[in-house]
Amino acid sequence: MTKINIPIINIKYNLQNQKYWFPALMWLLSRLIIIIVMFAIMPIAAKTSNVIIHKYGWWDVLFAWDSAWYYKIATTGYDYGLDFTKTQYSVAFFPLYPLLIWILTKIGISVVVAGLLINNLAFLAASIILYSWIEERYSQNAARWATATMAWCPYSIYGTVMYTEGLFFLLSISALRAFDRKQYAWAGFWGALSSATRITGITLLPAFFLTAWKQKRPITAYIASFAVAIGVLIYSFYCLLKFGDALAFLNAQKGWRTSAGFAWQGWWYMLMQIAIGGNNVTIGYIKDPLYLLQFVIVVTSGLLLLRFRQKLSVDKVRYGFFILWFALWLMAGESLIKIVLIFGGLYLLWYYCQKIPLVAAIYGFFSYGIALNTGLTASVERYVYAIAPLFIASGFLFAKYPRWGYAVMAFGGFILVLFCIRFAQDFWLA
Repeated sequence: MTKINIPIINIKYNLQNQKYWFPALMWLLSRLIIIIVMFAIMPIAAKTSNVIIHKYGWWDVLFAWDSAWYYKIATTGYDYGLDFTKTQYSVAFFPLYPLLIWILTKIGISVVVAGLLINNLAFLAASIILYSWIEERYSQNAARWATATMAWCPYSIYGTVMYTEGLFFLLSISALRAFDRKQYAWAGFWGALSSATRITGITLLPAFFLTAWKQKRPITAYIASFAVAIGVLIYSFYCLLKFGDALAFLNAQKGWRTSAGFAWQGWWYMLMQIAIGGNNVTIGYIKDPLYLLQFVIVVTSGLLLLRFRQKLSVDKVRYGFFILWFALWLMAGESLIKIVLIFGGLYLLWYYCQKIPLVAAIYGFFSYGIALNTGLTASVERYVYAIAPLFIASGFLFAKYPRWGYAVMAFGGFILVLFCIRFAQDFWLA
């Protein structure tokens, strides 16, 4: 009897391919959730409710709030004035994203489709570059968790709708990686594009400069540092020529906020919403004592779990904390997610600051400095989400505690679905 040798297909991927397909898979699966919710579930919901969708076109559910500003800039250009009390001016939004949209419209692509293509493809590319950077510097496991966290964070919705998050991620991660690899020409190039996309891109300048000084890098590293400012300087020069005000993009922020600095009253208010309940805080006295009782039960249960964790199995402790977290979220809502993401992320960045690349750590802290000193609590979570070093830190955390990582991914995916529904209904998110 003739022996037939059947070749066995090796389904184990090699490391070279994984740095492309794993982040692409995370991107695809998380984006599919968004597309299914917005384009399949929302039309069904609209038939049985007062939800209004497709007011402008098929892309309507991906177009809201800041999207309208980028649409306006790409089609009619910038405007500016001095009546900040009644009018908001488009010059507050940085130019690279609407400029790229305008360029694509010249080859026949519609404005919104161009905006969506740029943001989504840039977000995909950013995920691949982040994965590659972490894998080559640390480990495959950390790279996996970092890109998974980035894709499944609820605020990753802004990497799919008509916003700048995807583009800014791509440029800032590319700049940080290039500087870390001592590719200073590329670092300066990507850094300049970052500062032309969002104001927080300018924090790459002190990150590059201080890293160059601390690590005694060559003069080209310092040149790359100052090259970061090219993007914002060109925009400033444009504002001077067009509006006679080189700082128009900063002055126009008065249309959204009357002051800068740490909004301690807003954050305190949010903490009180978590601790004593939103209704009680709004009214100014304890009208709903049941919330206080529930909060005490959750906190006490958490302390008991910590006290007796040695006598309980690891799984019981883990599931117990997850149930308590879910219960507290049901009580406190979005305020809890916002506080944990922003200040928990800051703690995580501090905790791993000695392990992540120095340039990334410095960039992260300076970016936090801008995000937390806007004078408002609104949108801060979206600004913080765009700080790439947070996902390097989360990669380390969940690589060490993978079961917690799976729980966080599951909860993040659930909240992402809720955020998709809200955004599709034109409700404010961040």
